[in-house]
Amino acid sequence: MQNFTSVKDVKHLQNLVNKAQNFKIKSMITNKLDNHKTLGLLFFNPSLRTRLSTEKAAKNLGINVIILNANDGWKLEFEDGAIMNLDKAEHVKEAAAVLSQYCDILGVRSFPTLTDKAKDYADFVLNKFIEYATVPIVSLESAIRHPLQSLADLVTIKEHQKTAKPKVVLTWAPHPKALPQAVANSFSEWVLAAEYDLTIVCPKGFELNPAFTDGATISNNQETAFEGADFIYAKNWSSWKNYGQTLYPNESWMINSAKMALTNNAFFMHCLPVRRNIVVSDSVLDSPNSLVIEQANNRTFAAQAVLSEILNHQ
Repeated sequence: MQNFTSVKDVKHLQNLVNKAQNFKIKSMITNKLDNHKTLGLLFFNPSLRTRLSTEKAAKNLGINVIILNANDGWKLEFEDGAIMNLDKAEHVKEAAAVLSQYCDILGVRSFPTLTDKAKDYADFVLNKFIEYATVPIVSLESAIRHPLQSLADLVTIKEHQKTAKPKVVLTWAPHPKALPQAVANSFSEWVLAAEYDLTIVCPKGFELNPAFTDGATISNNQETAFEGADFIYAKNWSSWKNYGQTLYPNESWMINSAKMALTNNAFFMHCLPVRRNIVVSDSVLDSPNSLVIEQANNRTFAAQAVLSEILNHQ
């Protein structure tokens, strides 16, 4: 694995899921690679789980970690041919090259504009680092995908699935802010790659980019979609069709106990952070079928599997 930006970078999906599970099972056993490697983590937007879980994963492997909050007084220029006479003091060409001298792997977390669809869906920031860095790049979430989250989600599903091909439902949920499609896009790609039965349900006009959902059942009726489901994954996303548009308030789409009763005693999943009693009711989030804390825990082992895979093939 040269870079880790999507499920397309993974040659053997189930092997990677199994590797993450094995790291979890053997979490009390030393798994250090003892290779004096350094991981640089660049955050162009804030993070809690991604930052801490990836740092912990690296340290579990004996990898040094350097963290840079890239928007705190350090502004990069990404446009080729730019005349840099404003507030951006360094171009990504030099920054990525220099960081590659200090680090053996670079993790990059970016965020979409939610106004410029073409630039966002070109994954502009992430791909500029891939273009100019000379070391592997790991996506810590990009404008359009969140592969580390999706790998952790597949680990979580595997731990709790009762059939070989569970029915998984990705449902849109309300949120007061405009959010990216990244988690939803990525989750769809990974679940389909795992060959599970995926239904995506959302209000009309909030269907995801078809490039990420080919093979899924698309619905606009939440109650019907929930029937017989084994896993319910809730996430808000802004409109792809009417780019960046939000739909709030919309209490009728919140996940509650009555809707969960329509399922096959489904597990509830969410990537966190989650707005209680907006996205999901307390009764669902605090129920025994809620997997949100396990998902967060599995973020460490997903990152550990990816870092190990990259370093073992350098």
